[in-house]
Formats: sequence, structure tokens, C-alpha cells
Amino acid sequence: MDEETRQNWELIKTPPGIEWSGRTRYAAATFLYHQGEMSAEVLEVYRICSRLDAEDPLDVLRRWKIGAEWVERMSATD
Repeated sequence: MDEETRQNWELIKTPPGIEWSGRTRYAAATFLYHQGEMSAEVLEVYRICSRLDAEDPLDVLRRWKIGAEWVERMSATD
């Protein structure tokens, strides 16, 4: 894994509640989407949550019952 990819995997895990964390997660999600690591519908949730720093996109994905593979993948890396 190259340095840029590793860095984006770390950024996607930025905890909710930190100022600009939503935008940070969305930027990383966009990178990972272009790498083929996530679906367009999961990316859309990160986009929606990008201005909501306190909202955890994984919680939204669980509530909306989409992106189960992504949620599982992210839960396994905690």
C-alpha cells in the first residue's frame, strides 16, 4: 500500500465531533471510491454527512440499511 492510500485509510476513520471531520472523511471517501474500495451509494452517504461533523456515516449506513460490506469492513479495522 502506498503512502497516499494508507493516509486516506486513516483519514476515513476520523472520529465524529471534531471540527472539519465530516469533510475529512468525505475527502478520504472520494479517494477510496476512485480506488474502487467503496460503492457510489456509500460515497453519497459520506457526501451527505460531510457538513455534519458530529454525524457518523457508519451509523447512517446502518440506519438506512445500505453499504453492509463497507460497514463490516470498517468495523473490522477498528
